[in-house]
Formats: sequence, C-alpha cells, structure tokens
Amino acid sequence: MNLEGKIVLVTGASSGIGQATALALSQAGAKVAVGARRADRLKLLAEDAPGEILTLDLDVTDQQSIQNAVAATVGHFGRLDALVNNAGIMLSGMILGADTTEWSRMVDTNLLGSMYAVHAALPHLLESKGTVVQVSSTSGRIASAAGAAYSATKFGITGFIESLRQEVTTQGVRVVVVEPGFVSTELAGHITDPAMQAMAKTMADSIRTLQPDDIAAAVVYALNQPDHVSVNELLIRPTDQLQ
Repeated sequence: MNLEGKIVLVTGASSGIGQATALALSQAGAKVAVGARRADRLKLLAEDAPGEILTLDLDVTDQQSIQNAVAATVGHFGRLDALVNNAGIMLSGMILGADTTEWSRMVDTNLLGSMYAVHAALPHLLESKGTVVQVSSTSGRIASAAGAAYSATKFGITGFIESLRQEVTTQGVRVVVVEPGFVSTELAGHITDPAMQAMAKTMADSIRTLQPDDIAAAVVYALNQPDHVSVNELLIRPTDQLQ
C-alpha cells in the first residue's frame, strides 16, 4: 500500500504512540483522521502535521462514538483504507486488593474499544481492501505479576485480531498486530497504585526505553508493504528489556 492519498483513522491519537503514528502517516502522504477525548491535543497535532488531518471527538468505550467517528471519516474523505487501533490504558496492580473498577476500565478501553472499532470500520475496509493495525503489547505475549488484568486485555485483543485475520485475509484485508515493549509515553502515568508507579519509574530509569516514533515507524513500515505482503506481527522491545 503506497500511503500517498490513503485514508487512515487513528484512535488514541492525542499523545504517545497514537500521536506519533498520525504524524508519521501524514508525513508519508496519508490523509489522517485522528480520534481521542482530548480535543485540544488533537488541534495541536493537526497544526503540526504536514498533510490534511480530520480531528474527531472519540471515546472508544462508547460504541456510538466509534460509529460516528468512522462515519465522519468516510463522509469527509470518501473512504477508509486503514484503521490503527491504538487507544489504551494501563492500570497495573496486584490481584489481591485490586480496585476491580480499574479492571473494567481496561477491558472497556483496551479490549472492547478495539473490537468496537474493528466492527464499525470493517465494512469500509472490505470495500477498500484495506488494513487493520492493532497496537497490543509484549504483555499480550508474556504475563507478569502486577499486570494480570492489563495482560488479560492484551492477550484478548491479540486473539481477537488473529481471528479477524483468518476471517478477512482471503478478502484482501491485511491484519497487523504491533506489540511494543516499554515505550516512553503517558501510559504508566495512568497507574493509581503508588508502589506500581514507583516500579514503572524504576524500570524506565534502568533501560533505554522505546520512543513513540519507534513504534510509529513500524506502523508505517507495515502499511507501506505491497498489497500482497501482510506483516502480521511486529514484536518490538527495547534492547535492554528482558521480558
């Protein structure tokens, strides 16, 4: 897929990997619809991007919000060539004594939000023979203590995406899962448990973390492949990260 003139919808685009990916896609010639809850951040992104950006008020936990965002993208640009499912939160903590409302928030955002976005976008991607890019995590491959619920959402979305691939690959739709390790973003800032916050900071200080642009470059690489090439998985860790 040559990205020049292609239409891409990126969720969770107000910061981190989503923001970097939207900018990288714009630099590669794509027309990008960016969705998130923080409209002020999206406005700044649009000002920084070299190409056309459509900003969308998007809450991936709300099915109607996702349907509206997809409809607005197609209504504005005329079609949809790729969906980059990036929106996510990480609320690490031990199982014993956990605030289970945090589990629900992660399931709603990381798992159901991505599933809803695929469901809304898929008819348009079948029409364009487009691509789904799902940002997952190394936590969707290897679970660890204090990350049970987060890992459960990432294992879950990776399974969903593989099922999707098997359903649509013979219809010309490519499906890609990108699994980053530790990336320097706001993600760890969502953690409410002080001990878990300290653990995340210690890890970040002890290794050369990935940067959002590293993951954005991987997304652009996958999307830029010829139509007969489907890069189904990209596992990307910092060199210093063990798991």
